[in-house]
Amino acid sequence: MERYKPDIYQKDIFHIDYSSLYQKGIRVLLFDLDNTVGTLAEKKPTQEVMKLFSKLKKKFTCFLLSNSLKYRVKPFGEALQIPHLSMAMKPMGWRVKKFLKKNDISLDQVAIIGDQFMTDMALGYRLQVLRIYVDPLTSKDYKITSFNRYREKKIMKRYEQLKLFERGKYYG
Repeated sequence: MERYKPDIYQKDIFHIDYSSLYQKGIRVLLFDLDNTVGTLAEKKPTQEVMKLFSKLKKKFTCFLLSNSLKYRVKPFGEALQIPHLSMAMKPMGWRVKKFLKKNDISLDQVAIIGDQFMTDMALGYRLQVLRIYVDPLTSKDYKITSFNRYREKKIMKRYEQLKLFERGKYYG
C-alpha cells in the first residue's frame, strides 16, 4: 500500500499550497489530465484552470501527463502552453522518465499531481518524487478506470482507518 500513499492530499489543484512546494525545492509540476485538470466532458481547460497555470508558470515548469490519447491531451497542453505527454503508460514510468530526460528535468525537483492511486501515485512512487493526491473532479470516468476506482476505495478506507490520510496534511 505504500506505493499508493501520497505525500500530500488536497481537495483539488486550486487548494494546493504551491508556495510551500516552492520552498521545499519543487520546481517541476507533473499534472494528470482527466479528473485532475479537467473533466472528461471538457475539451479544453476552463478559464479558472487557465488562470491557475498562468500563475504557476511564473515559478514552476509545468507538464501535462495522461494515459489518454493525443487527440484528448493535445488541446489542453496547447491551450495551457505547456509540454504534454499522451499515452504516458502510467504507472510504468519509462515513457515519463524519457520525457523528463528529454526536457532536462531532475527528479529531485518534481511533484506529481493526480486523482488516482493506481496510476499517478504509483508513478510518483516509482520515480521517487513528491506525490500529491487530489479528489477526482467528477465521478464520471473512462470504463477502464472503474476497476482502479473500486480498488482505490478500499485503499482510501484503509488509510482512513489507520489515520494515515487526511486532506491538507503533509506526510513527506
